[in-house]
Amino acid sequence: MAGPPADDADDEVLVAAMASGDRAALALLYERHASLLLGLALRIVGERREAEDLLHDVFLEAWRSAKDFDPKRGRVRTWLAIRMRSRALDLQKSARVSRNRGDGGLELVPDDAEGASPDHGKIRSALAELSSDQRRVLELAYFEGLTCTQIAERIAIPVGTVKSRIAAGLERLRSGLVEPGRTTGRSEKA
Repeated sequence: MAGPPADDADDEVLVAAMASGDRAALALLYERHASLLLGLALRIVGERREAEDLLHDVFLEAWRSAKDFDPKRGRVRTWLAIRMRSRALDLQKSARVSRNRGDGGLELVPDDAEGASPDHGKIRSALAELSSDQRRVLELAYFEGLTCTQIAERIAIPVGTVKSRIAAGLERLRSGLVEPGRTTGRSEKA
């Protein structure tokens, strides 16, 4: 079985070097992923200053927890993006941020953006394959951090329907994004 793609392997080396105190590795990892993470934060929080603060916080947290990174559990890019999403949603839920913003879409980076992730095209294609109903519930769950009950109330459908749409949408995304011969990084026990 082939190892991870070169970019993923390079990222893993950088995180291992960060765990040993290599600040240059942190700078390189930042250079590789900052634009994607900033785009994600901007999409969720809507304000550049807040998004830039979150970006700083995420990389500081990555620096501090680099020793805990396990490549068997997923890619570095995913590890960073999950941290960013979590911090951004925490900020959205805080008392100082209004929860009455419009429902954003899943398009994190414009089509013509320089430095777009190599996976950008795959993600856009996979998203285009989703039904509008599946895409809507995933947007509400992912970008607004709503629970299934909150989504059901917001769009006036049963909770079970929300859950089934989320499950079906995620499965379609997974199948559209997994490369042949590559696993999703999930363990059999999970």
